[in-house]
Amino acid sequence: MRNRVLLTGFEPFGGAALNPSQRVAAALDGAVISGRSVRSLILPCRFGEAFAVLHKALKRGNYGLVICLGLAEKRCAITPESLARNWVDARMPDNAGRQPRRQPVRRGGPATLRSGLPVAEIAAALRAAGLPARVSRSAGRFVCNELFYQLMDSPAGRAGVRAGFIHVPLMRAGRRNPSGLSLAQLTRAVRIAIEVAG
Repeated sequence: MRNRVLLTGFEPFGGAALNPSQRVAAALDGAVISGRSVRSLILPCRFGEAFAVLHKALKRGNYGLVICLGLAEKRCAITPESLARNWVDARMPDNAGRQPRRQPVRRGGPATLRSGLPVAEIAAALRAAGLPARVSRSAGRFVCNELFYQLMDSPAGRAGVRAGFIHVPLMRAGRRNPSGLSLAQLTRAVRIAIEVAG
């Protein structure tokens, strides 16, 4: 059963009509990659709720690999995150209207937690495939970072399960965003990440 992959994306937020992380996760739901079956889950973009939904799925399943995806709209590359930080400082409200400012994810928790993914190897494999990629040391201060920290602070993150977070850039949308990556490119990138994570 450990040959299962849980892949998550986020619902749209900030008034956007779509979230590329959601589209990629949905596109790979049911796929078999390197002998591993992929189950996808779309999370609410809400503080305190995203990890609760993920946690329920982790308790029901027996996953050997967990990759959470999120949107970093100001980045031009796919960025595997190396560190989850014990800090949130939302620049805008989440989808429930919550906007926590300057507070820890878990009071008394470690300042940072490392990803369980081979982030350097993933970024190198993506670049070798002709896709823009680099390792990031900051998952931001919004729901993405809160989810990443809570995942790595959970039993799943500490129990030999390979788990981590990858940010994707905006998706190409004609004249609206001609410089973004296509859904096919983003989906290929996540397939590669799953293959490398092993």
